[in-house]
Formats: sequence, structure tokens, C-alpha cells
Amino acid sequence: MSATRRTFLRSTGLAAAAIGLARTGTLAATADDPWPDLARDAFNKRPINDGTGILTVEMPYRAEDASIVPVTIRSALAPGDERHVKAFTLVIDENPAPVAATFALGPNSGVASIATRVRVDSYTNVHAVAELDDGKLYMVATYVKASGGCSAPAAKNADEAIASLGQMRLRQFPPTDAAPASRPREAQIMVRHPNNSGLQMNQVTRLYVPAFFIQDLKVWQGDDLVFAMDGGISISEDPSIRFSYTPNGATTLRVEARDTENHVFKGEWPVQAQM
Repeated sequence: MSATRRTFLRSTGLAAAAIGLARTGTLAATADDPWPDLARDAFNKRPINDGTGILTVEMPYRAEDASIVPVTIRSALAPGDERHVKAFTLVIDENPAPVAATFALGPNSGVASIATRVRVDSYTNVHAVAELDDGKLYMVATYVKASGGCSAPAAKNADEAIASLGQMRLRQFPPTDAAPASRPREAQIMVRHPNNSGLQMNQVTRLYVPAFFIQDLKVWQGDDLVFAMDGGISISEDPSIRFSYTPNGATTLRVEARDTENHVFKGEWPVQAQM
């Protein structure tokens, strides 16, 4: 992510915190659609095209828990389309820090889908933007009914969270058929981290817990990048990212994550043989 976009993500999260707390949780409380301004600032005034047929974004219409709302972004490029996705960006329009994450994809990674869990602060449109290798941006949107996700208390207490900080687990999913070894596979990386939003209150001290979250996460197969995430406060506690990728013959999957206090967490796992 560029310095401009990173500054936008963080400054918006700080400056809009009070606004986010004051919202009623319905779009009726906002007079204007925030998307045009968000799109201009987050994407440096670049034109954004209709992404129908290019990508999809999947979220529940009404979330069961606003602090862990599942979201999946998928490429919908037709077979034979020679273009490929360079990056996915997820924007939760009404969140205090709307740019939830950008996933820059490795040039030969074959990543076609990214799934994670996010906080949703109020009823909102959610936009997914794909940047293709032709340099153009494409957008699709969905609507989610949820509120209070950014200020919801952490599931674990502070001592428990610190004790498990940075622990990683990688889950690998076997292919559903006897496909060639070069066919896409799926894996999921899970990182123990409170990912504090800065809007949660300590129930004992009644003070706000400072923002503390995973801001960079990279996955490689061998020496080749699969994806690099630039994240923010909207990613849920204990970040979990499921992704598809095309095997390149490497024998290991490697992950490195860095949080806002410059803790670095690393993990490496052997690639499971195709079953």
C-alpha cells in the first residue's frame, strides 16, 4: 500500500472514532453516501469501473455477530481471460477506518479468492475493488446489517491475549477431486492477536484500549509471494485468512506478520501432498 493510502487508513480511524461512536447504526443517520469521497481518497482519484463479471463479494445480509462478520472476495474473470488480479481492496463504508485491508497478490500465485472476518460498525455498504494487471480498477458492492462491531469487547482478557500473541496455525485443504498437482489449492492462516480497534473500552478502568493490530501479513510458497495483506482495525480479533493459490512445486508455505508495535511473527509449514 502506498504511503498516501496507509495515512488515509490510519488517520481516518483516529479522526473518525468519535463520529463512529455517535452513529445510530442506520444509514438514515448519514445524509450523504460516503463512497464517492472514500473512492477518491483511497484510490487517488483513479476511475473505478463496474466490476460485474470481474469479481464478487460475499457477506451475510444480516450478521449474527458484528465483530466477526465473514467476507469472501472472488475473482470472476472468465476462463481464457488473459488478465489477472493484482490486488483486492475491501472497504466497509461506514466503519471508522473504512479501508479494512488490501491484499496484493503475487504475480504467479493464482490467487482467485480471499476470505476473512471483519468488524462492522453500523448498517453499511461494503465495496470490494480489484486492480487488474491492465491497470484498471473494478468495483462491486453488497449491503450488510450489523452494528457495534468496532467497539465490541474482546473475546479474551488482556493476559490471555498477550500469552498467546502471535501464535500461528496453518490449515491446508485437500482438493475435492483427483486433480493435477498444478490445480488450485486452498489454505487458511490463523494468527492469535487481539487486533484491538482503539474503540473498545476496558471494563475495569473505563478507558479506551489503544489500537493494536496486525498491519502487515505476507504468505509465500517457497520464495514466491502468494499475497501480502495491508490491514487495519476492521479485521477481527485473531485474524483468519483463507485463500486459494496455484501450487508452484515448493515444499513449504511460509508466513510473516508484523503488528503496530513492530512485533514480528513467523511460521513455516510443509506443503501437504495431494491426496
